[in-house]
Order: sequence, then structure tokens, then C-alpha cells
Amino acid sequence: MTDLLATLQSSLHSARKSQDKDRTLLLGTVLSAVRNHEMTLSHPMTDEDVITVLQRGVKQRRESIEQFERAGRADLVGREQAQLQIIEEFLPPPAGIEEIRTAVREAIGGGASQVGAVMALVMPRFKGRADGKEINRVVREELQAG
Repeated sequence: MTDLLATLQSSLHSARKSQDKDRTLLLGTVLSAVRNHEMTLSHPMTDEDVITVLQRGVKQRRESIEQFERAGRADLVGREQAQLQIIEEFLPPPAGIEEIRTAVREAIGGGASQVGAVMALVMPRFKGRADGKEINRVVREELQAG
């Protein structure tokens, strides 16, 4: 069992003990998604695999928040934001914009001159720590500036 998976299970157990129904339901759902993902893998589960599932959950909640905001459903926006915060507790700290910019400049300095080539070099470095859209924006800015 991975460290992150053990942490999730421990947090679920704590939420059950403290009778925090919302947190219990969310963590149960996340662990179920992790188990489903594990069945599709051809290798033992790693923390990176768990992070992938957590990122999927973050992405789903961000999309839901956007849709609920457009529909004027503040009650549902609040619930999704609360769930988003819980999931983010288990993710590594996000990368700063300057850290991303430095990595992009290194990739460009190493000979990558197209968006796709730079993204291919930079994305693995920030897996689980930065949004692909944000990295893409920095890549485009740096390629235009350079």
C-alpha cells in the first residue's frame, strides 16, 4: 500500500469516528475511484497513481463549480468548493509560476522550439503540482518572448 493511500484511509477512518458525514462520503468516493483505477493498472499502485485519481477529482469539481456558478447555484458551488479543499489537502503543494517559468526556459534553452515539444519536457516535472493550462500559458508566453 502506498503512503498516500494509507493517509487517505486513515483520514476516512478519522472522519467516520468524528461523524463528519460530508468528509466521510467524499473520502469514501475518492478511495472507491482509487480502487477502480488500481484495477486498470498493470503494475502495483504508486503514490503517483493515487495523485492522478485525486487530480481527476479536482478537475471534476472545478468544472462543476464553473457550471454551478453559471447556473446561479451558490449552494452547490459552496459544496463543491468544500470538497475541492478536502481533496487538495492530499495533493503535493502546487508549483509556483516562477518555478514553471524556469523549467520552461530550460526546455527552450535545451532546443525545444515548439509548444508541444516544450510541454512534453515540462509536464512530467510538474505532474500533480501544476495545471496543464497554466503550464501551456507560460510556454506560449516564453516562446513569444524568446
